[in-house]
Amino acid sequence: METTEVTRRPARLAVGVIGPGRVGSVLGAALERAGHRVVAASAVSDASRERVAGRLPHAVLLEPADVVDAADLVLLTVPDDALAPLVRGLVDTGAPVAGTFLAHTSGSHGHGVLAPATAVGALPLALHPVMTFTGRDEDLDRLANASFGVTAPDVLRPIAEALVVEMGAEPVWIPEEHRTLYHAALAGGANHMVTLVAESAALLAQAGVDDPGRMLAPLLGAALDNALRLGMDGLSGPVLRGDTETVAGHIAELREHSPESVPAYVALARLTADRALAAGLLKPHDAERLLDVLQA
Repeated sequence: METTEVTRRPARLAVGVIGPGRVGSVLGAALERAGHRVVAASAVSDASRERVAGRLPHAVLLEPADVVDAADLVLLTVPDDALAPLVRGLVDTGAPVAGTFLAHTSGSHGHGVLAPATAVGALPLALHPVMTFTGRDEDLDRLANASFGVTAPDVLRPIAEALVVEMGAEPVWIPEEHRTLYHAALAGGANHMVTLVAESAALLAQAGVDDPGRMLAPLLGAALDNALRLGMDGLSGPVLRGDTETVAGHIAELREHSPESVPAYVALARLTADRALAAGLLKPHDAERLLDVLQA
């Protein structure tokens, strides 16, 4: 496929998957559902081989270079730290990447990480699915409600976005220079939320609550909905009210029962106070009193 042909995407692509884990196997299956065909995969672990057999039944297990040779589009669905060495290895071993779409799914990288392959004619795409993958069959259906962070050279943008749409998801363009910031935002929101919820549940258990999850679900569900719809206007709680003594009591109690969580509580309370003050939700004198307490 010549570079000048990229705007005329073939109706059907031969797809290869290098690293068919939770993500790669699902995206491969989504592309097959859209009418493409996964013809080859490179799998190291027994679990990955089982996923190929279960989700990508037309795929032949091959070495990475042979996957590239067999495919028009290759999904590089490996961990972030393995991506650059994989790309360099493909180039150094002479894998026929010229004219082949190479699409990785790393959130923190744009298409620049594919530069060694791009330099010898590969067509680079960064397609990051913004969802968690459990390894269960419902992951495929959940793509319909997901967004993808898409980054590619301008000439390939229509191809990248079309592939995402074909998988049933929504493409969202992320400039190359903002890719790390984009991923930091997602990790801070999703990954840290899990830690915060788990910590909250553990503290409730210490307080004698038999079913912390049952207690937290309505509260956290409403808080998330409010935050997504209203931003800071959805805030509630003692920081918003300027309840300095309550916040001081929280810190004292956490020091006794979960001292390792005190720095995170203080940092998040400070950030909350700063954002609430900037939004005009917290009065300056209340903010000043809170920040005195949050010097802990």
